Amino acid sequence: MDQTKRPLLIPPEFSTYAEEHGIFDMYMRLMEQLIVNKPSDPLAFLVEQLKKENDDVPQVIILGPPASGKKSISKLCANKLRTAHLTTENLIQESETDMKMKVMDLIKKKEPVPTDVWVQILTERLKLMDCVKKGYVLEGFPQTREQALALQSVGIHPKHCVILDAPDTVLIERAQGRRVDPKTGDIYHTTFDWPPNAEIQTRLEETPGYTEEDMVNKLIEYHRHIDDIEECYKKVIKKVNADQPKADVFSQVYSFLCGQPRSNAPHTPRIVLLGPTGSGKGVQAALLANKYNIVNVSSGSLVKQAIADDTKSGQAAKAYIEKSMMVPDNIILNIMRERLAQLDCISRGWVLHGYPRTREQAEALAKDGFVPNRVFFLDVPNDSVIERLTLRATDPITGERYHMLYNPPRTQEIKERLKKHPKDGEDAVRQRLAEYSAYVEEIADYYTDGQHVNADQDPHTVFECIESMIVNPLPKRFST
Repeated sequence: MDQTKRPLLIPPEFSTYAEEHGIFDMYMRLMEQLIVNKPSDPLAFLVEQLKKENDDVPQVIILGPPASGKKSISKLCANKLRTAHLTTENLIQESETDMKMKVMDLIKKKEPVPTDVWVQILTERLKLMDCVKKGYVLEGFPQTREQALALQSVGIHPKHCVILDAPDTVLIERAQGRRVDPKTGDIYHTTFDWPPNAEIQTRLEETPGYTEEDMVNKLIEYHRHIDDIEECYKKVIKKVNADQPKADVFSQVYSFLCGQPRSNAPHTPRIVLLGPTGSGKGVQAALLANKYNIVNVSSGSLVKQAIADDTKSGQAAKAYIEKSMMVPDNIILNIMRERLAQLDCISRGWVLHGYPRTREQAEALAKDGFVPNRVFFLDVPNDSVIERLTLRATDPITGERYHMLYNPPRTQEIKERLKKHPKDGEDAVRQRLAEYSAYVEEIADYYTDGQHVNADQDPHTVFECIESMIVNPLPKRFST
């Protein structure tokens, strides 16, 4: 064969390695640090950045009006993520002695602390190893647009910003019952969070600065600035209703923190659709391929094409198919490997359906370097599958497919000439469902990031569900 006409096969490991190790995101972070820090020796600076054990750590800001629960939620998030919990109070206490005395003097005089002082304190704190290696949760700061912009100017920008929101009347009511333990600094509430320990109950005190008049003034000040702060963090922000139980608030906040922002890095879709026979894998693959210009790879069609082209793999598969036997995995894998390594699949991406059917096939696919970055399980009850398949038939003249319930033939003439595929008999369908059920658990254990979709609904509704999951990054798994 003329080597110049030989199909170009590209090793699939290239893009997989880049995505797995975040190569493009790493370049982006390095460029950001160069622009922000403007080092005199850029190469030495980049080397130091690359020596960091982990540059992808949580960086969270939690804001909200007084009595919205910032302290409790921030502490819970910091404990769950194992990051540093930063508040304006402990930032002052942990700052250098001269700076600490200066800030304390301003607070005693009830004068505002200059923005550049806050930025200096926070910058020094974030350089410490606990923040560098594990990240941080910053509570209640910035409080103005000026402070937010000043933080951004020195390269301090959160990956997630949470705003706890609640009606002013609710916040004022909360403040009335707020109590503080002077020994530990823990916050309690006379109605919602009263301590069971009698000793703690006796030493609780009212929190100064939380009278109704104080709250009104604080809320006026908060509402004056929050819209401008939101504008500074609009790409990483989420509002959470704080007028609900603390556990529910934390659950919503933590789910948001597990989500990853969209990346500007080049991304090649590699999608696997799994599901029982009749779940609509072929329909969804066609919709995805058409919208996103990726290659629709059907294992059944590839085998038929290989037989039609009389390739070595096709000849080997034909011998088994003629005897109504299962084609061995190694033959199927050879056919899949040849197709997925071609230039269009590597450059545009692919959506694969009908394969893998077992965990061994999935492992063999990954061993050859074809690792999907999205796996979807199309879940359909067995009764719905049987109804879908046993009641469908095809017009042998026009090739149009009909369904006796959802798309019946328009005339009696068409109805009389319809033909049903032998594989659509009820016994054959139940056999295929049993084969899928036998392997689905072990393949689900292998694809731990697989996402389940309810496919027992309109095909376009199912497509919208799949699309909503494809366009967003997979949730991050924090070590706990």
